[in-house]
Amino acid sequence: MADNKLVNLFDDLYGSPEVTTNAKGTNNKQTNAPWVEKYLANRAAAGEPVPAKQEAAAVQEEETDPMEELDALIGLQSIKHDVKELIAYAKVQKMREENGLKTAPVSLHLVFTGNPGTGKTTVARIMAKLYRQIGVLSKGQLVEVDRSGLVAGYVGQTALKTQQKIEEALGGVLFIDEAYALAKEGNDFGQEAIDTILKAMEDNRGDFIVIVAGYTHPMETFIESNPGLKSRFNKYIEFADYTMEELTAIFQTFCDKYEYEIDEENLERVTELLRIKKTETFENFANAREVRNLFEKIITNQARRLSDMENPSVEDMRKILYEDLFDEEEQ
Repeated sequence: MADNKLVNLFDDLYGSPEVTTNAKGTNNKQTNAPWVEKYLANRAAAGEPVPAKQEAAAVQEEETDPMEELDALIGLQSIKHDVKELIAYAKVQKMREENGLKTAPVSLHLVFTGNPGTGKTTVARIMAKLYRQIGVLSKGQLVEVDRSGLVAGYVGQTALKTQQKIEEALGGVLFIDEAYALAKEGNDFGQEAIDTILKAMEDNRGDFIVIVAGYTHPMETFIESNPGLKSRFNKYIEFADYTMEELTAIFQTFCDKYEYEIDEENLERVTELLRIKKTETFENFANAREVRNLFEKIITNQARRLSDMENPSVEDMRKILYEDLFDEEEQ
């Protein structure tokens, strides 16, 4: 089950490439099916009720250890340290409460700052599972929204729209991406969403966590601009950009997952392509998403090259060559 868990985790963090068809038209994408079938077969052999496949898949997801998921992520060492400290603290406070001891007040609401593609959503999802595991949350689901999912165009509708998302997230985590977009200047309904969320945070302290995320400076300005936000969000976790070595490792993981092979010389060229991309788009560099985009481009180029071959071998379909790294007009 560990291999399947890492496949799902990889898709969650880095995205699943859109191009997954090899030269013979066979889809390379791995699925949960073999694991679900095994789970169903084991239950049947034991004489236990056999659930629907969708339910079996949910059970499989439930059995994964979120701490192992966290440790499996490439890089993010300081993030892992901060998350483990926070979870340990929350766990002990929960134990104290269950044993009749006083608990120190602490806000579990968080601010995630950093550039796109640095793992903020994935870590939030893992934290929701961890909080459920230690009994802080009853369900542990993650509900991801942005401004468009909370703000409506007419008076009174924003509160209703926001409340629907809050109710969906009760027992888990409401993750608001680019949360600073809620605080636009002028007569805007974003403030109504903020007020509704703050009230829900107060009314549902025991079973509702909010994580807001976005670029570092706009998020700091957003939190500091509102006393209600500032008093509830006092824990920041900064997601740094991936190093070039980590970006290369992410590319290699894509290759391993989808059964492609690239030699060391061409892997070094991939690193250089990523370095050039980062230099050209420094402020807008999307980290792991850029790796995914480059991988999609390379395997598309490889597919075009193979389509001109009469009978490409399995080895041909695995190999990424130098010419695959560039579009035709770049060669």
